[in-house]
Amino acid sequence: MDSSLIVPAAVVSAYLLGSIPFAVVVSRLFGLADPRSYGSGNPGATNVLRSGNKAAAILTLLGDAAKGWLAVFLAARYGLSGAAVALVALAVFFGHLFPVFLKFKGGKGVATAAGVLLALDWVLGLAVLAVWLLTALFSRYSSLGALLAAASAPMLAAMMWGASGQMLAVGVMAAALIGKHWGNLQRLLAGTEPKIGAKKKAA
Repeated sequence: MDSSLIVPAAVVSAYLLGSIPFAVVVSRLFGLADPRSYGSGNPGATNVLRSGNKAAAILTLLGDAAKGWLAVFLAARYGLSGAAVALVALAVFFGHLFPVFLKFKGGKGVATAAGVLLALDWVLGLAVLAVWLLTALFSRYSSLGALLAAASAPMLAAMMWGASGQMLAVGVMAAALIGKHWGNLQRLLAGTEPKIGAKKKAA
């Protein structure tokens, strides 16, 4: 392949990989209802959990995280520059948020962002995951964990890396995550946000 096409090809491939809707795929494999038809209507692991099938939710979580990790890992493994790796990270993340296979209506990106961060730097990834996990465990609100984890990610990245293309990419992902969770924030403030494991309702 022409060297000038490697980065564009990597970015497009990462976007298509990010577009794979594991929540929908796993739900079909388990014979469950489409996750867009109940609860929050979000095709993500937290909403799949509302179906009552924990195994399906775990597989969705792992699939969404794995695609983020794989895209960035391969980009770095095959020697793309730091700026190109940052573009691949954004492509796979926004592929999940706006998947071509679901008419650009995707999930909120928490698991995929976690996979991206783990591939960029496992220490950063684990630190951000710890923020999400501890918040979610103690509050029982996955969305609150996501908001706090998103807010912490660019600050931690800046402390670890300083100014760089990859730090900027983390900041863009954090802003997008917060934007995707804006409705959740409003419900948290109103006291109407469903907790983890709440039973499903029609979307």
